[in-house]
Amino acid sequence: MKPLFSTAYMPPIAYMAALAHCKEAEIETKETFPKQTYRNRAAIMTAGGIRTLTVPTIRSNHTTTDEVLIDYKERWNVIHLRTIKAAYSASPYYLYYKDELEALVMQQHRRLIDLNTELLRWLAQKTKIDCHIEFTTDWHPPIGDKSDLRYSFSPKTPYPTDSHKPYYQVFADRIPFTPNLSVVDLLMNLGPEAAVYLKNIS
Repeated sequence: MKPLFSTAYMPPIAYMAALAHCKEAEIETKETFPKQTYRNRAAIMTAGGIRTLTVPTIRSNHTTTDEVLIDYKERWNVIHLRTIKAAYSASPYYLYYKDELEALVMQQHRRLIDLNTELLRWLAQKTKIDCHIEFTTDWHPPIGDKSDLRYSFSPKTPYPTDSHKPYYQVFADRIPFTPNLSVVDLLMNLGPEAAVYLKNIS
């Protein structure tokens, strides 16, 4: 069985580290979309602490992931980019990545999975992850297999503070190292070395 991932918006570091160890993987599209997950949210570090960036969605109680639409009633993408700028403008690699990231976030994708996929492909490229990604066409219930990673990464589950080797973070002078933020945090702070960091996570 190919490793099976959920979709994710600017995924957490643990998600990308798992992907970095795969030659091929599948992303779930036929599950009933669950609330309050990384599927439509990402965590970054700001001067005020961890900030969650959430993509507002349009869905019903039984909407599958590939049917979830993005709600553009509010300019959430502009807010996200402003927050990212405030968080990382002083980071070593913000100027290097900001234009490409901005272009991706500002695209008016209709479906959440399309936005997430474009971002994932870009992030994989920048972190040198060479994994062939496919998408499920049918729903498969959880079977307890270790290759099923759909529910392995959750913002509701505290991440062990000693699980990842510390790296420089922008607000290190006032905020202790925080592991497993969005991989955007890793990329802005480590740049090309983010690829090595991910590979070294077991």
